[in-house]
Amino acid sequence: MKGYFISIEGGDGSGKSTQLKKIEEYLSQMGQEVVLTREPGGTPVAEKIRELILDPRNRALTARAEMLLYAACRAQHVEEKILPALAAGKTVLSDRFTDSSIAYQGFGRGLGAMVAEVNGIATGGLEPDLTIFLNITPAKGMARKKREDGHTLDRLELEKAAFHERVYEGYLALAKESGGRIAVIDADRVAEEVFADIQKKLDELFGFSPCI
Repeated sequence: MKGYFISIEGGDGSGKSTQLKKIEEYLSQMGQEVVLTREPGGTPVAEKIRELILDPRNRALTARAEMLLYAACRAQHVEEKILPALAAGKTVLSDRFTDSSIAYQGFGRGLGAMVAEVNGIATGGLEPDLTIFLNITPAKGMARKKREDGHTLDRLELEKAAFHERVYEGYLALAKESGGRIAVIDADRVAEEVFADIQKKLDELFGFSPCI
């Protein structure tokens, strides 16, 4: 039996790391074998590409080169890790997937429809069964990020506010067009309240009884 594929999306400081842990714990308690992964990254080769993409010293990286590096990273991730896990009936929980590229490179960088086309090739058309979008404005998200102890901003986090606003608008547009695949969750609340809404979406997807 094919497993479920869930992705978590959101701007910087949206609380993805916190909610990923809560989702992994909940699904494990409900008997699911969870494979937790991330993008860019997830495999040894993809992690090396991640370092290149996010290194603040690589400011000369062009928008198209950035898009293609993300796509290469994703292609490796899908073939080496995601598809085998799904084929084994496991639940794959990924910190970001294709929606990130469309939001950041398609909308943020202004590359438009080519981003979805390139990623269609990279993924072979694979889409998550459910995507959780943690909705918080860029200003509030970045304020959270800057308060994190010991966090050094990466190349994308260092972009100007206008870039992050375009990314945010891109996510909202994708959610409207997703046909219900993308669940928009208000992330400007305490973590427990945010997860309560996420849990409802998980229960719907897996058919868990709310009484459990």
